Amino acid sequence: MKRKIAIAADHAGYEYKEIVKNYLSENFEVQDFGTFSTDSVDYPDFVHPAATSVENGENELGILLCGSGNGVQITANKHQKIRCALCWMPEIAALARQHNDANMISIPARFISKELAIEIADKFLSTDFEGGRHQNRVDKIPFC
Repeated sequence: MKRKIAIAADHAGYEYKEIVKNYLSENFEVQDFGTFSTDSVDYPDFVHPAATSVENGENELGILLCGSGNGVQITANKHQKIRCALCWMPEIAALARQHNDANMISIPARFISKELAIEIADKFLSTDFEGGRHQNRVDKIPFC
């Protein structure tokens, strides 16, 4: 059975979202929460449903894209059970999984190549949480 992955973007991340989604769809079941064009949109309208789907276990992990990666990351991290990391290189995505048990990442579409976006998504989805000494730290992240 294929792992389930949520994906969402704003208008600035739309093109990259489509590329990453098409690439991942060979090996994953990808649920696309939008947006579905380059028309200007409000990213929380797409990020909140994607984050909720990861939070409630409908999707195992999530990938978000916007111009800088910041807006979608900030929005996703408002969810109590989400740990979304801003990733601009594969090594950051690996560490986010290994040390922080990140369950979502945000990718800054305006600052990296399409090929690098795919590499980041690949690294995120192929890296496991190390647990151990990191588990205690992750357990302390939720505040209320």
